Order: sequence, then C-alpha cells, then structure tokens
Amino acid sequence: SIGLIFAFANAVAVAMYVVGFAETVVEMLNDVDALMFDELNDIRIVGTLTVILLLGISVAGMEWEAKIVLLVILLGAIANFFIGTVMPSENKKPKGYFGYQTAILVENFGPDFRDEETFFSVFAIFFPAATGILAGANISGDLADPQSAIPKGTLLAILITGLTYVAVAISTGATIVRDATGDHNDTVVDTVNCTDAACTLGYDFSICEEGGCKYGLMNDFQVMSLVSAFSPLISAGIFSATLSSALASLVSAPKVFQALCKDNIYPGLSVFAKGYGKNNEPLRGYVLTFCIGLAFILIAELNVIAPIISNFFLASYALINFSVFHASLANSPGWRPSFKYYNMWVSLAGAILCFVVMFVINWWAALVTLLIVLALYIYVSYKKPDVNWGSSTQALIYNQALTHSLNLTSVEEHVKNFRPQCLVLAGYPNSRPALLQLVNSFTKNVSLMVCGHIRTVHTNTPTTSAGMSSTSAVGLGRLKPNTLVMGFKNNWSDGDMRDVENYINIIHDAFDLQFGVVILRLLDGLDISHIQGPGWMASHKLVEVHSVSCVSAGLTLLIPYLLTNRSKWGDCRIRLVFQMFEVCLCFLRMATLLSKFRIDFSDINVLGDINTKPKKHNKLSFKELIEPYRLKEDDMEQEAAERLKAQEPWRITDNELELYKAKTNRQIRLNELLREHSSSAKLIVISMPLARKGTVSSALYMCWLETLSKDLPPLLLVRGNHQSVLTFYS
Repeated sequence: SIGLIFAFANAVAVAMYVVGFAETVVEMLNDVDALMFDELNDIRIVGTLTVILLLGISVAGMEWEAKIVLLVILLGAIANFFIGTVMPSENKKPKGYFGYQTAILVENFGPDFRDEETFFSVFAIFFPAATGILAGANISGDLADPQSAIPKGTLLAILITGLTYVAVAISTGATIVRDATGDHNDTVVDTVNCTDAACTLGYDFSICEEGGCKYGLMNDFQVMSLVSAFSPLISAGIFSATLSSALASLVSAPKVFQALCKDNIYPGLSVFAKGYGKNNEPLRGYVLTFCIGLAFILIAELNVIAPIISNFFLASYALINFSVFHASLANSPGWRPSFKYYNMWVSLAGAILCFVVMFVINWWAALVTLLIVLALYIYVSYKKPDVNWGSSTQALIYNQALTHSLNLTSVEEHVKNFRPQCLVLAGYPNSRPALLQLVNSFTKNVSLMVCGHIRTVHTNTPTTSAGMSSTSAVGLGRLKPNTLVMGFKNNWSDGDMRDVENYINIIHDAFDLQFGVVILRLLDGLDISHIQGPGWMASHKLVEVHSVSCVSAGLTLLIPYLLTNRSKWGDCRIRLVFQMFEVCLCFLRMATLLSKFRIDFSDINVLGDINTKPKKHNKLSFKELIEPYRLKEDDMEQEAAERLKAQEPWRITDNELELYKAKTNRQIRLNELLREHSSSAKLIVISMPLARKGTVSSALYMCWLETLSKDLPPLLLVRGNHQSVLTFYS
C-alpha cells in the first residue's frame, strides 16, 4: 500500500517539475512575444515535449551524466543569486529590489496572505521541494553500501537544501519589498512620515494596494533573476532544478513500481515487473510513469498539481514513519536500526504530524487518499498472497500473543471462562476430515484445536500408548488442551484386543488428567484415507443438520450450543433428553433453567423409565457381544484363570459382570430410548459412561460404548470434566 502510493506520488512529481520548467520557458517566450497559442496551451506543449525527451534520456541510461551537468548548472545559478544580492541595485529599485535592508526584512518577516491563501495552502505548494529526500532510497539497488550511504546522504541532503532554502528566503526577504510598480517615477522626497519600507527608501508603491502591480515578492515569480548577477543563469538554474528533479522522479518511480509488481499482489500489475537488459531496466514502468506524468502535465497549473503531490507524499511519509514505529513496537530481534540517534517516538510524532497536515491542507483529498490506502491494505489482507516480507505486523502479533499468554498464567481460572480446548487424535488429519470439521465448528474463534497423532510403541509387553503421557507438553500456559477428541474404534471387534486395550487406556488416561472426552461415531467410520477422488469429503460433512439431540448436561450441552452459533448449524433445533435419576427436575423447572442459561431449545424429554429393564432381545445381543471376551474363570482352575487374566487384562470376569449389571442394563436401556426418541436427529450428543482405570476391563467398557451407540445416527459420546459442568450450571 505504501509503495503504490509512493510510486504514484513520484510519477505525479514528474508532472510538477516539468510544468515548473514549462512555465519558465513560456514566460521567456511571452517576454519576446513568441507564444505559440496561449500561456496554458504552450505550457502543455512544452511540458509534453520535455517529458518525452526525459523519457528518452532515462531509457538510454544517460540520467547520471545528465544529472551531473544539471548539478553544475544549478550550483552556478545558486552562487550567481547570492553574488547578485551584494551588487549595486540602483536600476532595480523601481522593481522592488534595494539590496540588504533591515527595514525590508522586518516588514517581510510577518505573514501577508492574500486571495484566500493560508499558511497551509502555501505549505502545500512548497512542500514538494522537500520530497527528494528519499531519492537515495529509491535507487538503493544501485548503491554499493545503501545501509550506510542512504542515512548519510539523506541527512546531508536535508541539511544542505534546508540551509540553502533558508538562505534564499532570508536574502530575498531582506532585499525585495512585497509590491513594486516598476516605474522609475514613483519616488518620494519626504521619507519622514513613511509607514512602509519602500517609502523610507525613497519610493512610493502605495498604488499597489489597489492591485495590478507586476513586481515585488508577491507578484513576480522571477525575482531571483532580478536579484542575480546574470539573470539568464537563473533561468538555466531553474531548468536544471526542475529537469534534474523530474529526471530523478522519472527514474525512481518505475523502479518502485517494478519492485512492487514482482510480488504479484495486485491483479494486472505483474506486467510491469519485467526488466530488460543486463541492468534489468523497468522499461514498462517507464511507460507507465510517463503516461501518469503526461496526464497531470496536461493540467498545466503548478498550483493545482503541487497540493496533489503533497497529499500523496505526506501519506507515504506518514505510513513509512508509522511502519518504523510499528517495527520498533514489535520489538523484533531482526529490527536493528543502524542510525545512532533513532527514536521510535520521533517516528510516531512524524506520522501523526504528516496525517494532521494532510487534513489541514485538504481534508477531502486526505480522506480519499486514506481510503485508497485502506482499500489496498484490505485487499492484501483478504487475498493473503504467498509473499512473506517478515513484516512488523507478524512480529507484533507474536509479541502480543506471548504477553497475553504470560498474563493468562497469572490469572486464576474461573468456570465462566471455560472453553473446550481440544486435543484431536485424528491421525493424519486429511484421513478424518469429518472429525476435524466437527471440532472446528465448535472451536473456531472460540477456543483451541490441536491435532495429534498417537504413535504406538511395540515392546515385549503388550502394545502401549506413549501419546497421552505427553499431553501435558501440548500448548503454552493456559492455551493447552482440556478436552480429548477422537473417533470411535468401529473395527474394534475384528482386530487385536491389545489395540482395544490401548484405545480404552487413552480414555482412562484422559479421565485421570481431568480432561473432558469426546468420541465421534459415524456408521461408516471416520477413516477415508482409502477413498480417492474430489468427492471424498462430501459424504462426511456434518453441516446439513436439522436436529441435535442432547442427553444430560455440562459439556454434553455446551458443545451443541456452540455448534448452533455457526451459520451452517444455525437452523438446528436442540432437543434435550434428561434422565430423572441424574437430574431430578420436572419439565417446567428444566425449561426455566435453560431460559436462564439463554440456551434456545425446541423440546425437552424427561426420561422417567431409565431403570426399566431392557428388552430381552437386546440383552441377548449384549450377551453375544461380550461372549468372545469373557474370562469364564468358573470353567478353569483359579491359577490358570489368574494367569490368563494377567496375560489378557481386557478379559471380562463373572464378578465384573455381576458388579456392573445395573450399569450394563442402563447402557442397553439408553440405546433403546435414543432409538425411540432421537432416531430422526442428525446428530446425537450423549454423556458417555464413566469408569476409572483398573476398575472395568477394556472389553466391557468397549462393549458399553458399542451398545450405547449401536444403530444410531452420527453420535458424540461426551464426558465433561468438573469445570465444564460448572461452566454450564454457573
């Protein structure tokens, strides 16, 4: 954004300098009655021919030779002016020049704005005289040591030109009055009662108060020629100053354009990135700069073009200053200014000052410029081009993230701020898109999602998981998972039971770590790594949901609530199914409670028959399911039974079956109720059974999960931690 504005400003600057040159040429033609048409059209003609000539010099690579010649002429013109200020001036007095006079300096020291001009309108015209300070930066690619040369050259340029401008201003302000008639007869004898400097010096220019005078500082744009020792050399100096500045802008703008276009950020600009020859000259950039410059040359009025340039250059300088400040604020180790006296607050002050002056000069032009810059920035932010500049924004985001993460560690946790920060055991993420898509739906812009892959370690002992033991190393400070998410092991009954033992141990480890646990089951499974083709993801999308059925509360209800906040899930209806033995609330009290929680729902079912015995055929199905995994210790000797249990710890003992008979019946009954009440739901979220590690065999626990989720729509088995439950009820 900064580069485009700056390059455009340089292209327009070409027009301003060329028009300045053309005005001088046309004034000289006018003095000898040699105008071709009128002054305005003659400026356009001379300006057009001049910019064509400068383009030829630039393309031919002769700009350095031309600049050296022009520099010599310019220095001669400046010396010629100062010499003229101390030379006799008798014949120049009628035109307002009297040599160094204290009275003239005192009179000219204060302001005398006319024709609705103000300080800032004059500033806008004069400011482009200071826009050459970045000439070194514009050609940094051509410098042997730009890091050292640019600061020194820029500061010396500011110092030398600043002193020159002040010296010229003081010299003209101390030698020439504001208004003069040019008539040798406008003299006075009595200078005692004079009220102005010209009168005290013997001339009466009071008629100028009525207007119409052509001489003096306020009226004559060629006063430097009047003062100088040899006036044609001043004209040559003006030619030199304007042409050298125009040449510098004509050379620098294409190079800035070329550098910008190489990044291929904005559509249509990449054509200007191409370079030609051994020096990679931006010939297309020259043509672009020429066209922009020519368009503004046709305006042919210096006082119209100058404020436009001032506006764009001020915007560029403001943004550059702010970028430097921003880089310092980010405190990046890569930002190491070599300038000894650099201070970030000076940069910020410079940026603010430039923005203020922009609006003071012309508020609507400043507003348009800022809108253009903002539009360019928003476009880049939206398109996210594959370009990395190592920007200060990246550094500042890191700095802020680090600061906030550290601040979070010193703040005591509160249940109101609980967020399900998920560690998703997805394996290779592209193999299980449905799992990632679902978790992303309730964590995006809300909380954290970390994808993980459990690696198994094969030893002499049964296969064990090393992954869950490392979960404490995941995340930073408070930005660490508190909820484990994984897919249901659909093929558990066909594989090695050691893998099932490993799978269940992961769940138990999560419980021990005070994690919430979420398990997603789809009828067709989650792993689609074997499917090829562009449509592989469509069959696993969980977005066209009409109803979400929730059983129990806490995290089980928090996840559906977060899902329905997404646009793709916004039309979903939440149906709540509560078990009376867990939550002893009648329908009315539950509805009141949910309204208090500000959770929208469509239906509440309070299950009063949860302890009813399950149907006989379902009990038989469960018996058949567990049969291959039973230990059957009554059919063997005690020592043999103990040895088998030690070798295959997933085996289900008779005592275990009897101990958890009621809980087993509850899982079977819940499945029956879900099929009765929630078969039309597109997603079911249900609290999973809780069992501590070592108290229930992995085979029995897996059979519970299988029975609970059997023959149901896509289903989430959820067990929240203590904090997630409190979050809901707070």
